[in-house]
Amino acid sequence: MWTWFHKLASPPHFYRLAGLIGPWLLWPSLLLLAVGTYGGLVLAPADYQQGDGFRIIYVHVPSAYLSTTIYAVLAVASAIGLIWRIKLAHAVAAAAAPIGASFTAVALISGALWGKPMWGTYWEWDPRLTSELILLFIYFGYMSLRASFEDLNQADRASGLLAVIGVVNLPIIHYSGMWWSSLHQGPSLKTLDAPSISGDMLWPLLLLIAASTLFFGALLLSRVRAEVLDREQNSRWIQDLFGDSAGAG
Repeated sequence: MWTWFHKLASPPHFYRLAGLIGPWLLWPSLLLLAVGTYGGLVLAPADYQQGDGFRIIYVHVPSAYLSTTIYAVLAVASAIGLIWRIKLAHAVAAAAAPIGASFTAVALISGALWGKPMWGTYWEWDPRLTSELILLFIYFGYMSLRASFEDLNQADRASGLLAVIGVVNLPIIHYSGMWWSSLHQGPSLKTLDAPSISGDMLWPLLLLIAASTLFFGALLLSRVRAEVLDREQNSRWIQDLFGDSAGAG
């Protein structure tokens, strides 16, 4: 097992493996995205209370789910990099941060668009909304801290420590509706309980969550490959790889 782990942590091996896996995540994600979007916007019936306004969940829920999931990936990768000093783990964290910040921003914007007709305002200092906004600031803080160091090792250590500390916000986001009085709608999907929405509304949502997750995987692999190229630009294997490609061309 450890041999496999160390092999995966090798930049040349990961670069080649990510190049092979990426398309197998991208194309299924686009297919699921098309089917889920059609199911959510066309086939799913209007909600009896919210009307067609409920359809914002097909953007909001996958984005909110990935905003926290990606941060968990970022924090775990940072912890691995700090504990075992695996540079590739820091590359994964650095590549994940802009993606996570983007999904967090989409979750906040889509939530605001839903809140205006439902609550009468685009924003409330609701515990769930506030903690999600803090998550966006943590993403920005992580990326800004990385950019403030010229030395890559120092940038990895400082931003990695911030990422690990910032993980404390994830349970606050998840349980804020239970811990404090909240305007935010309760979860439509629960781990143990039955879903609170009907099946004809549920299946497009599940497809879009799966599509978004696969798309994140494909995008992450692509960004990590770019990060590896930047970090390893003076390595012999990079020169051999592109030297062979140039010679073949």
